[in-house]
Amino acid sequence: MSAFATAAALISLTAVLAYANERLLKLPTPIGVMLGALIASLVSVAIAAGGLDLGSARLLDTFTLNEILMKGMLSFLLFAGALHVSFTDLSPQRWPILILATVGVVLSTCFVAALTWSGARLAGLGLPFGAALLFGALISPTDPIAVLAILRRARVPKDIETLITGESLFNDGVGVVVFTIVLGVAHGGLAGGTVAATVLQLFLREAVGGVAFGVLLGAVAYRMLKSVDNYTVEVLITLALVTGGYSLAQQLHTSGPIAMVVAGLLVGNQGRTFAMSDRTREHLDTFWEVTDQILNAVLFVLIGLEFLVIRFNATNLFAALAAIPLVLAARFASVGVPVLAMRVVRTFPPFTVRVMTWGGLRGGISVALALSLPATPWRDVVVGLTYGVVVFSILVQGLTVGKVATLIRR
Repeated sequence: MSAFATAAALISLTAVLAYANERLLKLPTPIGVMLGALIASLVSVAIAAGGLDLGSARLLDTFTLNEILMKGMLSFLLFAGALHVSFTDLSPQRWPILILATVGVVLSTCFVAALTWSGARLAGLGLPFGAALLFGALISPTDPIAVLAILRRARVPKDIETLITGESLFNDGVGVVVFTIVLGVAHGGLAGGTVAATVLQLFLREAVGGVAFGVLLGAVAYRMLKSVDNYTVEVLITLALVTGGYSLAQQLHTSGPIAMVVAGLLVGNQGRTFAMSDRTREHLDTFWEVTDQILNAVLFVLIGLEFLVIRFNATNLFAALAAIPLVLAARFASVGVPVLAMRVVRTFPPFTVRVMTWGGLRGGISVALALSLPATPWRDVVVGLTYGVVVFSILVQGLTVGKVATLIRR
């Protein structure tokens, strides 16, 4: 299929699933369309097993989730999400967010790797520790797209919601850096003596460089927005910031996701307050809200359709189910340790660790990273583990996080 035909089929399927969800299920749109796509995938696989190939998997031949998300769609979603996050809410939580997005990701990577490797040995799977470490690196970051899409409708206490939102916006960049380092070590791309130097170099280039580049993009956009009063031109400026800025960040080998978050925060706070008229602000909000919701729906459909290209067998399915409580336990520990340490100097709302554990959703970024793994004997196992955790995270945790927060507070 051509790129246009694939995009047309994907958008049409998303529209049908969104309509069906709105009329029948009435779930949050991202969850409803993903559930619909997953059911359609299961039906397609069952029919193909009976000897009739519907060619459904060919829908994903033109694009891969990694290509669509990591090389384009992510920039729009992160910018749109950051655009409506208030500095006033974020600033008091900046240090906990920073610690959870860095130390928390590293701790989670180690905890998940240790638990997965131990569990695999007990089950006789023989999963190498390097593969378990890669799984830990790609599953540890909470997905900002899933979190922002679902928390909007969940009744989570404001302080904890800000913590989860801020952490998810920044920890994906850290997670990609950790994943890149672990992948290099696992495949011999990094010599033992150069690991520390490479970690520092990658951190400076990706994380610090991403923040600096995001500040530069936000400052340039702010100056341009302030000098004109035409909502069409101003919306176009933000669109150019996202597309051109993300593309340039990739060329500079710095973190495009972090740059988009920082730029979105600057435009959404300083830009909205001092550089836009009320009319421009209304049009800008409408444009990015609609863009965010449409791309979210398409992305969650893609996650559901990825089942068509994932090779599951009984062993991998059992391993995926077993990985769910292990990842939740690692999340509880990786949030609990930093929060316990920070309680010496600050207070947190009651049940912060429990709500953040259940509200730490995984999504498309984890699946995209798993599908980008090179062909190895254990690749299918890691992809299956990732997909199982992500589906549970979105369908079960996403639908119940508000209820869980309410029950815990009683």
